[in-house]
Amino acid sequence: MSYPIEPLRSDLNKKDFSCGKQLLDNYLQKQAGQDVKRKLCAVFVMTDGITIVGYYTLSNASINRELVPEDLRKKMPGSYTDLPATLLGRLAINEKYRGKGLGEFLLLDALKRSYEVSQAQIGSMAVIVDPLDEDAEAFYRKYDFISLPDSKKMFLSMQSIIPLFKP
Repeated sequence: MSYPIEPLRSDLNKKDFSCGKQLLDNYLQKQAGQDVKRKLCAVFVMTDGITIVGYYTLSNASINRELVPEDLRKKMPGSYTDLPATLLGRLAINEKYRGKGLGEFLLLDALKRSYEVSQAQIGSMAVIVDPLDEDAEAFYRKYDFISLPDSKKMFLSMQSIIPLFKP
């Protein structure tokens, strides 16, 4: 069965979403709609009818150039103290839908959207995440995100993402 991924809509059932992480549940149920209205982030949901299977958020961000791995930093103009990035702020799967590879599917969708926007609309040299816990960190590490020094953030360069989606 395939589940569409689309921007958050008000008619979806947010109150029954439970991923097992209270912070992520509360965000979707109480804050996500307001953040979208305020243009703080975009929220994308994977749906099964009006049931939310999973969600993620994307927003613009920047990263201090000194935190970026040296091989990439050397390729960036020295005039940039902060480098443009895309923040994958939250990613969660409803507990009822776990174990089906849907977290990977959501992540790939987020990476694809980030890549597409970076190609023609907004500069972004990486996708960054700030894992909530060790489980989330292990999940992102499986997909080649690397830890940034002196930070809990993790990083995946657009250079690494391009081969996944370039025609």
